[in-house]
Amino acid sequence: MLENLPPCPKCSCEYTYEMNALVVCPECGHEWVPAESGAAGEGGAGEQVIKDSVGNVLQDGDTVVVVKALKVKGSPSGIKAGTKVRGIRLVDGVDGHDIDCKIDGFGAMQLKSSVVKKA
Repeated sequence: MLENLPPCPKCSCEYTYEMNALVVCPECGHEWVPAESGAAGEGGAGEQVIKDSVGNVLQDGDTVVVVKALKVKGSPSGIKAGTKVRGIRLVDGVDGHDIDCKIDGFGAMQLKSSVVKKA
């Protein structure tokens, strides 16, 4: 239990209370997850965790291995399973493509985290 609960970020009410992992304001009904550290920045709550095909958490700069053969538009041969990709960047991509990378022989492209595993 938190001893000193933070005031409501919406209405500044001081009578907040804990309910499971959330802090709740009784006046306006706002619910939020309390920040672990003292700085409760705006961007901290929106962070998402991206995991590979076997559940390992990925980070920028990681090296990953493609786990299944991928077809590439405009290329007679696709990306083979076992291809190593170095220095990935995690992005908020389109259609689940959340990894931005460069692959030798193909150039810059985006991959889905579900088709790679951490090396």
